[in-house]
Amino acid sequence: MPSATVTSKGQITIPASVRASLHLAAGDRVEFIELPDGNYEIVPATRPVRSLKGFFGQPKRVVTLEEMDAAIARSASQSAGTP
Repeated sequence: MPSATVTSKGQITIPASVRASLHLAAGDRVEFIELPDGNYEIVPATRPVRSLKGFFGQPKRVVTLEEMDAAIARSASQSAGTP
C-alpha cells in the first residue's frame, strides 16, 4: 500500500503509483472529500467541462440572449443605485 510522510510544512508527495492511477500531472489539483466514517477520499479536481452535462437538470424554460442582456442591464443599474 503506497504511503507518504507529512513534512513540517504540512506537505506530502503523492506516490508515483497513485499519481499514475489518478492520471495526475504536475500542477494538477486534488480534492479531499470527507466520508461519513471520518476517512478521506482524494480525487482529481481536473474534471472536463463536459462531465457537468446534465448536472443541473433540464432548464424550466429557455432564455434568449436578449432576455439575458436585459437581466444583466437591470442588475447593473440596480447595483449602481439607478432604479
